[in-house]
Amino acid sequence: MGTTQLETVPEPKYWHLKTVLSNALDSEFAVGEILPNERDLAARFGVARATLRQALEQLELEGRLQRRRGVGTTVAPPRMGVAVGDSRHAWPGAVADPWQTLGSTSGDVPAAVVRLLAPATGEAVYTVRRALTTDGQPVAAELLYVPAGSVPELTGDENAATAPGGATALPAGGAARARSVLRELHRLELDGQERTVELGSARADDARALDRLPGAPVLVVTTRYLSAGRTAAVSVATYRADTCRLTFGDSGVEITETRAAS
Repeated sequence: MGTTQLETVPEPKYWHLKTVLSNALDSEFAVGEILPNERDLAARFGVARATLRQALEQLELEGRLQRRRGVGTTVAPPRMGVAVGDSRHAWPGAVADPWQTLGSTSGDVPAAVVRLLAPATGEAVYTVRRALTTDGQPVAAELLYVPAGSVPELTGDENAATAPGGATALPAGGAARARSVLRELHRLELDGQERTVELGSARADDARALDRLPGAPVLVVTTRYLSAGRTAAVSVATYRADTCRLTFGDSGVEITETRAAS
């Protein structure tokens, strides 16, 4: 990457720098190659490090770069779509579901999830933790929230204090308990799904699960599973934005994942 001084341009300087860097990635760097450090890059292009960071962040958001723990910023591999979540009439954990069930976790149920679930006063909620990997690399992490009323055969097995006016998370458990929740959920007739997608940044827990740095771009996919006129479960899945893309069609939103670099 040769020395290039940026001249005055009508567009934001970081955006012009992003274009210059993108061209350099195509012509001078191989997939997985580590970029020079920020100080060297800023000096070569005659820009402030803050401007450089904006350009690098945009390239990461577009899937051209990856920030890897203990390695640095590397050139991302081309996106290779693999369809996931394309069935609109299947419960999580159904046959051929590629997600791995890790266990159940405890903790506060987010207010946004409570609003979607609309649980009965003080109704307890199971939280199932799952992960999606490609070639051994994590690409998505999911928390599936299931109110106790959706899986009544399991109630009475837990001793959970409930709080009036809200939902209470049940104690954490292993993969066997989580699979029991999914198995009971499958007894219900699934009426349909409603899915929304938002761009976000990885929180500390998400970053650890996805082997990314906190603040890395992610896609947050929230799915409501409907049965018998109510929300039977809510999934909040966090996908690595650098390895996932969305395609849109007549049937709705199809989520596709890409192969992550090793």
